[in-house]
Amino acid sequence: MAKGIQLYLNAGLLSGIASEIAEGADGIGLYRTEIPFMLHQRFPSESEQIDVYKQVLSAAGERPVVMRTLDVGGDKPLPYFPIKEDNPFLGWRGIRLSLDHPELFLVQLRAMLQAAGKGNQLQILLPMVSNLDEIDQTLTYLEQAFTELNQELNTILVRPKVGVMLEVPALLYQLHDVAKRVDFVSVGSNDLTQYLLAVDRNNPSVSSLFDSYHPGILRALKMAVDECKQYDLDVSVCGELAGEPYGALLLVAMGYHKLSMNQASLARINYLLRRVSQQELSELLSTVLCQSNGQQVRTLLGQFLQQHDLADLINP
Repeated sequence: MAKGIQLYLNAGLLSGIASEIAEGADGIGLYRTEIPFMLHQRFPSESEQIDVYKQVLSAAGERPVVMRTLDVGGDKPLPYFPIKEDNPFLGWRGIRLSLDHPELFLVQLRAMLQAAGKGNQLQILLPMVSNLDEIDQTLTYLEQAFTELNQELNTILVRPKVGVMLEVPALLYQLHDVAKRVDFVSVGSNDLTQYLLAVDRNNPSVSSLFDSYHPGILRALKMAVDECKQYDLDVSVCGELAGEPYGALLLVAMGYHKLSMNQASLARINYLLRRVSQQELSELLSTVLCQSNGQQVRTLLGQFLQQHDLADLINP
């Protein structure tokens, strides 16, 4: 297995986080803060959010926790905050909504900072970022929350690392500028694939065109990790691709060392990656990137697993 591969947990519900972390995750690579929002009948207060975030940080022990700021809209509506749009996946969602409602955004940032206190576990992740101004605005609000709390609490809180989701293709071409502003990037492979292929993955009429193994998608993912390394920008993948045997093989082959996935995938991916070498994966990748469609890619990956007596890990 390639050295230094870390496997993280994607989480949203509090129940079971501690036991899931104990089963082998190196931390929480994506905590979906929208889940508590969706379970309420109103926007949760600052103190309510502090309580939830403290529980998440505590459940992770001393391991890192990446908390994504509120990511609603698209396929994740809030019942008490209806958004009606013709094309919600290209609409008012993620960081766009938060920046348009600073009164809500500041409450969430303040709650995260207070929950983390003087610990260094917390990392804050911004969803659906499409331009540098959104990062700059967010950092201004984070600085405001940080300054206010230090004054109110008469203490010095720890300034958390900040990262952005790489979901909008345009950001692929601004990673040099992104690296000047944030500490890390987390690739959201589901939305990045959707936007690169111009396919609504929830539309049955075109869902067959949604293919994370499309060679164009794979080349974009390779470009992302190469550029992040060039600019010394920490990078991970938290989309479904990271939790699939085929996807995990390719991502590690490309040079991704941090994969975040649902709890059900952790043991299987850990088992798989311990039984392949980086050299083998590099050779596989060079062949895969020359293919012309996703089916050819999957065929090659299936053959690779069969050759290594790992065919039982192939997704049904």
